[in-house]
Amino acid sequence: MLVPLQVIDGFLLNVNLGDALLIGFVLGLGAVAIKKSQRLLTLHVALFGALLLMGPGGLYEPAELSLLNSITQYKIIGLVLLIVSPVLYATADS
Repeated sequence: MLVPLQVIDGFLLNVNLGDALLIGFVLGLGAVAIKKSQRLLTLHVALFGALLLMGPGGLYEPAELSLLNSITQYKIIGLVLLIVSPVLYATADS
């Protein structure tokens, strides 16, 4: 019988940090959508953008089940998220 920790470990061995962050970002969007707060969405987008942009490039090396093909693509997604987050904040209702 598999223990849940073994399932998570088996998944993380086949992907890199960027993939885990992207999956966490998408799952977190679901949690943020429940709150219906655009400012919380802005914080979520900015946090994951910073994590993707500032993470060490060696942890983004493509693995067996990687979503993207190069380190640069993860960094560009992080940069785009950081650029979009202030726009979301400025358009948020008070």
